[in-house]
Amino acid sequence: MSASIPQSIDALCKEHGIDRDLVIEAMKEAVRAAARKQFKSGEEVQVEWSTDAGLELFAAKVVVEEVANPGRELSLDEARELAGDEVEVGDELQLPMPMEEMGRIAAQTAKQILFQKVRDAVRANVYEQYIDKVGDLLNGYVKRFERGDMIVDLGTVEAVLLRSQQSRGEQWSQGERIRVVINDVSKEAKGPQVEVSRTSPELLRRLFEMEVPEIYDETVVIKSAVREPGERAKIAVASNERDVDPVGACVGMKGSRVQAIIRELRGEKIDIIEWSDEPSVFAANALSPAKVNQVRITDIERRQMEVIVNEDQLSLAIGKRGQNVRLATKLVGWNIDIRSEDEVKREVAEQMGALIASGGAVPLDALEGITAATTSALAEHGINDIDALAATTLDDLTEFLDISLDEAQAILSSAQAVVAARDASKDGDTTTAEEAASDFVEEAALDSAEMQVEQHAASVEFDPSVDPGEVEPSNAMTDEGYDEAVRGGTPFLAEPEILAEDSTDRVALTEADPVSPDELLLQGAGRDLQPDTMTPAPDITSAEAAVIEASGAAVDAERPVEEDESSFSPIADLGGEATAPETAAAGVVMSSTPENAGEPATDQSAVNDEKPDNASDSAE
Repeated sequence: MSASIPQSIDALCKEHGIDRDLVIEAMKEAVRAAARKQFKSGEEVQVEWSTDAGLELFAAKVVVEEVANPGRELSLDEARELAGDEVEVGDELQLPMPMEEMGRIAAQTAKQILFQKVRDAVRANVYEQYIDKVGDLLNGYVKRFERGDMIVDLGTVEAVLLRSQQSRGEQWSQGERIRVVINDVSKEAKGPQVEVSRTSPELLRRLFEMEVPEIYDETVVIKSAVREPGERAKIAVASNERDVDPVGACVGMKGSRVQAIIRELRGEKIDIIEWSDEPSVFAANALSPAKVNQVRITDIERRQMEVIVNEDQLSLAIGKRGQNVRLATKLVGWNIDIRSEDEVKREVAEQMGALIASGGAVPLDALEGITAATTSALAEHGINDIDALAATTLDDLTEFLDISLDEAQAILSSAQAVVAARDASKDGDTTTAEEAASDFVEEAALDSAEMQVEQHAASVEFDPSVDPGEVEPSNAMTDEGYDEAVRGGTPFLAEPEILAEDSTDRVALTEADPVSPDELLLQGAGRDLQPDTMTPAPDITSAEAAVIEASGAAVDAERPVEEDESSFSPIADLGGEATAPETAAAGVVMSSTPENAGEPATDQSAVNDEKPDNASDSAE
């Protein structure tokens, strides 16, 4: 036997990772088939292998008294001549066959059969090795390109990355490292055996498992993931522990974790959504970054829902070429129909108008904010129709439904508007039922906002001596900031520099008449405090006017006010008292009443002549 045969077997087993016995069996099967084709005598050919002798070829024959099949049988006399007198009828003899007689054709046949057997053994071995790794993330190298497909070297096997499984936004070079997930493992004799993917959502899952420890240890669970490879992806996560924020864990400090995944996916945008077992809540989250007003489940069996958004959020909710809603639909598993608030209002107005015009009864659930649970709660308190609801007081409705005052006001206003529209239709009013229903929709939408404004206005006290129409926004305040201040929004404080430069509104104070910082802002800046933080300036009585006159203080109308601006810091510290300017020591005083604030004063003689009259008038 040639010494190279055992070495070749060992090298073959090491290269393909197959068992040595499989290779030996494949060799025996190849030689057996070649011998049958060579000798064609119908003999039962058997092949034996040994390390010393190598391959040996035998013909198996049975000893009989009379030979009927020469290829399979041997007479007793012939058998005893070959094997000795111990041979009996029925024994099976292994007769050596000359392998030297096998020609080139037989050798070629044996070679082909051997290669086929080895390939089958390799495929079976690869199948057993990778079938349990479907969906796993593996590292490989780009080996070559074949007709648009990419051959990836995984170390022990070559996998194929089909063109359909490649992201359109990715470009790869030969020899470049690549991460892929195993998409399929085939055991068939034809075609690629291991298929990998770069577009599967499983790739996104595995990357998050690798980058986020909380997902790896199952503290945070990925509920679902969808992708449009190269463009955008959405992933829904939930936490198994109350103290762990699933979205924050996936984003990482300053976005470090998610940014690593985005770089791996070559810039693909990723939306991380908090999962919810409520389909409506989950759908609202899935449509991020759009803000959803309301979600209605229209058909549970067909898994259909309707999402209502503001007009300015409609395009954002739908996304570019419908991408956002398409991904949200796949993520949630429900068919999502997105509509604008204005469109829904118009439709509700038309339906309500037609219902009122027909004289039919308006069901409670037709009102905005009324659900099946709300209807049941109202029925328990004897409210079964729209008239009973419209006659209910706000306090009772809040108590019956256990809702906020704003929500109760919205429901009550809707009911009253519907009743008014129905009565107008019956009375033949010029306002049509459709117009009245449209008003009902608009009023219901604005009730909550109006309620908040009214509540805030009731809690703010204004100085009755100041005409609100004459109040102008400060130069330091934009119109938006002024509107926020009037509504009681974010406080707006004027800058000290602006007050110091406003020479027409400067106020001179005496030690006998200190003014608080709030009053100083009311007089000097005038418009920069919120209404609910203003301290109204008191009117000067006749007694106070007499005190001012007796002190000898006067206002010079002809001489402009001169002040040391360095000592005038009205809002340097709102917690302390403002310092009076130096001109107060010279006897310059200005009335603190809103009517006279900022007006030039008259001379001393005018004050002496006019003050007693004013004082007497006040006394009278």
